[in-house]
Amino acid sequence: MDLTIHTSFLPHDDPDASLVFYRDVLGFEVRNDVGQGRMRWITVGPVDRPDTSILLAPPAVDPGISEDERRTIAEMMAKGTYGWILLATRDLDVTFDKVRAQGAEIVQDPTEQPYGIRDCAFRDPAGNLIRVQETR
Repeated sequence: MDLTIHTSFLPHDDPDASLVFYRDVLGFEVRNDVGQGRMRWITVGPVDRPDTSILLAPPAVDPGISEDERRTIAEMMAKGTYGWILLATRDLDVTFDKVRAQGAEIVQDPTEQPYGIRDCAFRDPAGNLIRVQETR
């Protein structure tokens, strides 16, 4: 098999705030913005990687999801435990400083982990955990 990761999903509860964060703070290009109001599906990704994307989508819109499940998803998003993604950069300090300067909620400063990875963590406007590790 020849498989790659094409698109990963993260929920949003404020499409405009998510768009600003992923486009202006992280520097991703906007590839698609479909829908209206809070019901928007926004595809973003690194400028130099057109085959890799993140789909920012409204949570719990599947008609097969029960009201209890919708409530659980909303509670998990509010706690920041529903969605997360791991990104990579060659210069963790520059990336971290830029994200911090834009006012993102910092979860972890750049740290050398005991398992050999140097990384940091912050949250996007929807509460999703964004971990960034430094490539070496």
